[in-house]
Amino acid sequence: MPFIRSAAALSLLLGIVAAPAVHGSEIDCEMRFDLSSWSVFYKRSTGNGTISCNNGQSMRVRLEARGGGISFGRSRIENGVGEFSGVNDIGELLGAYASAEAHAGAGRSAKGQVVTKGEVSLALSGTGKGWDVGIAFGSLVISAR
Repeated sequence: MPFIRSAAALSLLLGIVAAPAVHGSEIDCEMRFDLSSWSVFYKRSTGNGTISCNNGQSMRVRLEARGGGISFGRSRIENGVGEFSGVNDIGELLGAYASAEAHAGAGRSAKGQVVTKGEVSLALSGTGKGWDVGIAFGSLVISAR
């Protein structure tokens, strides 16, 4: 009997040691936003939005993007949508995301872009008005309002 108890205890101990670390389950978050941009070599965009997650968390945010490249124009995205991936908590969504884009539009235009911050990715899409052309690199900063 002592052998069986020892084997059972050893199996239990190995099971605990071998169990993978449990992380919080990923949540789905979406951002609705408006964004205005202008550029003459240097590109700057500002806007506001709201992030909502499927676990009930939500947050009003401010968006600010800066970058440079060969870029000219002025545009406005209205009712844009952003989808986050790789998220465990809404607080992880704040901060600076690396961005690179090629853009061209006149009159009515559409925009699609993916930006990243570590493990978190954000896919942005929207339609708007204005004109722009060029290539720009920089960052998109999301902060709480």
